[in-house]
Amino acid sequence: MDFLISAAHAQAAGGSGQGGIIAFLPLVMIIVVFYLFLVRPQNKRAKEQREMLTKIAAGDEVATAGGLLGKVLEVGDQYLTLEIANGVNVKLQKFQVSQLLPKGTVKGA
Repeated sequence: MDFLISAAHAQAAGGSGQGGIIAFLPLVMIIVVFYLFLVRPQNKRAKEQREMLTKIAAGDEVATAGGLLGKVLEVGDQYLTLEIANGVNVKLQKFQVSQLLPKGTVKGA
């Protein structure tokens, strides 16, 4: 009788070759969803931000990450000078610019 029980256990353990692939399918699906909903949109936003920063020129009106609004006076490689009020100029790093505003948004500068 012990011979039949051990033979049945041996047969059940040997046929799981395709079951291993199916076990990894949910993990692969999670990775694909993670890429599509998190990584890809973030890369797209970063690319748009880099393109916007390269297009900034003197005379443009911008909003910074800190909430300052102003008109760009000078643009360098890494820094720009922003006029936030009449006669008040601030020098800041380019990557701090979060948004390019339409002309005429900033009235005081």
